[in-house]
Amino acid sequence: MPAEAEKFLVDMEANGIPRNAGTFRVLITNLCKIRKTEDAMNLFRRMGEWGCSPDADTYLVLVKSLYQAARISEGDEMMTWMRSAGFGDKLDRKAYYGFIKILCGIERVEHAVKVFRMMKGYGHAPGTKSYSLLIEKLARHNLGDRANALFREAVARGVTVTPGVYKIDKKYVKVKKEKKLKKRPTLPEKMRLKSKRLYKLRMSFVKKPRRRMLRG
Repeated sequence: MPAEAEKFLVDMEANGIPRNAGTFRVLITNLCKIRKTEDAMNLFRRMGEWGCSPDADTYLVLVKSLYQAARISEGDEMMTWMRSAGFGDKLDRKAYYGFIKILCGIERVEHAVKVFRMMKGYGHAPGTKSYSLLIEKLARHNLGDRANALFREAVARGVTVTPGVYKIDKKYVKVKKEKKLKKRPTLPEKMRLKSKRLYKLRMSFVKKPRRRMLRG
């Protein structure tokens, strides 16, 4: 736990100010805002020592912070803990869109698609913003077929999505290697090569003279 947070909690105890889930939520949220995700996680793990349990907003801010820090599996795990704690109803369409937006922002599009499917699996119908964001990102990642499939899905579900033209990111463009064409030899070159081959062929039948051993 960061020294500042520890001191703050100790001072609260000394002054008789009750510590509750809201206190920890504020501390954890502020640590996440300044990208101190590990410090926020340490504080989260020690909440039980102070007789507190995290609330729904604390879980949500930690999921976002873990995704932002590219700690993808931990973000998924935090969502699982959130459901186990009885806050699954707080994982609504707005929350899922927030996760998808962060994942797209750090170029983890495949995982964003996974979270998108998770959202649908839990009965939350994606809206225009979720579809539009993923379609654009898939297109920019040179995954046009999947972007088009997602567009057709949105139309079939009655979701308004404006078609657009997206420039593919250079990082995701496969550059084809040009095959080097063999230069065809000219007639004089062909004649020289033929002469060399004939010469080698004739020389292969010529017996080399053996060296005689000189007697002393």
